[in-house]
Parts: sequence; C-alpha cells; structure tokens
Amino acid sequence: MSAGQAEVVQGTAAQGKAGSGANIGWWMSGALMVGLILLIAYPVISPDRQVPTPPPASSGATGAAAVDLSSMTPREAADRLFNRVMTAVSTNDSTEVVSFLPMAIRAYELAEPLDADGTFHLSMLHLTATLDEEGLADAEAILEELPDHLLGLAAAGDASLALGDTASARVYFTRWLDVYDVEIARDVPEYRDHTQMIPGMRTRAEALVGND
Repeated sequence: MSAGQAEVVQGTAAQGKAGSGANIGWWMSGALMVGLILLIAYPVISPDRQVPTPPPASSGATGAAAVDLSSMTPREAADRLFNRVMTAVSTNDSTEVVSFLPMAIRAYELAEPLDADGTFHLSMLHLTATLDEEGLADAEAILEELPDHLLGLAAAGDASLALGDTASARVYFTRWLDVYDVEIARDVPEYRDHTQMIPGMRTRAEALVGND
C-alpha cells in the first residue's frame, strides 16, 4: 500500500461516524457473501500483497491473467479484497469502496484466525467504514499478543483519535516512537509489506506527541 493510500484511509477514519448509518444496508448473508467474494476477487495485487496500479476499467478475470479462484484460500481472497478497497480509497472511488468494503470485512471474518498482518488489515477496513470501536478492538487484539507491534500501535492510535480519545492516542503513538528502532530491526514480513506506510505513521506520531 502506498503512503498516499494510507493517508487517505486515516483521513476517512477521522471523519467519525456521520456515515455509519449507511453501513446497515451493506451486510449480506454469509453464503451470498462467499459467492460474491469468489466472483469479484480477481487479481488486483501480486502474491506478496503489494498494491499495483489499479487495472483498467475494461479488464476482467478472463484470459491468461485470470487466477484459478478454486485455488485461493480464504485469506488470499480477503487480501485481494483489502487491496481493492484501498486502491478505491486512494482514487476516491466511493462507489467501489461502498461495494467492496463490506465484502472485504466479511472475507477476513471468514479467514479467521488471523495473524497480526491480517488483523491490521481488518482494523483498517473497520476504520474506513467508520466502525471505530471495532477498529480499536482489532488493534488491541494485536497488542495483546505483540505489545510493541508498530502496526497495532498505529492502528490503535488512529482508532483512538477517530473516537475522540486524544489522550489514549498519544499513549499509543508515544510507545510507537519509543519502540520503533527495536521493532523495525526485527524486519518482520508485515513491516516489509507495509514499508511505505511507516513514514506516515511516524509523522502522525511525532505531530501528536509533539503537542504534549
């Protein structure tokens, strides 16, 4: 995901719950959701989950570029949907966000149990949907297992800000800065996958902590 995408996502989360009422109509039955996931989760990312330029409008899941959907795991389908949502967010394509966001959330629920990276993705999706309490719960689930996890701390900080809890956000981001050097040296896969997001997290952390 690009740093620009991350900033758009955080801006969306910070808008609060004004549009949360519209979320009610999104939720669909589990069986229909699975079918929709298989229908629309054509390849929009590479296997390492990096987000490329969105495909042209005329592209589709046909021809040599098509993926054998029967070979996809629930997590692979969820990650493809996540990246599709983030690409739509970055291009301000609200129609596509509304169409794919609930599917992506449901896909991660179907893929549970999730690792830290998957739980971070789910947190971001919840924040994008202005489901801020759920986003915070996802982040805290990461921190229960890995208290110094940079993605978990940033997500918790952003969720706290979205909920209007600046004091808690400052605690999370202060810790983010304190553990950064040790954590980034671990060079875990999720840090590499989201390397373009890290500078934006640092910027938000320094801006907030610097207001102490």
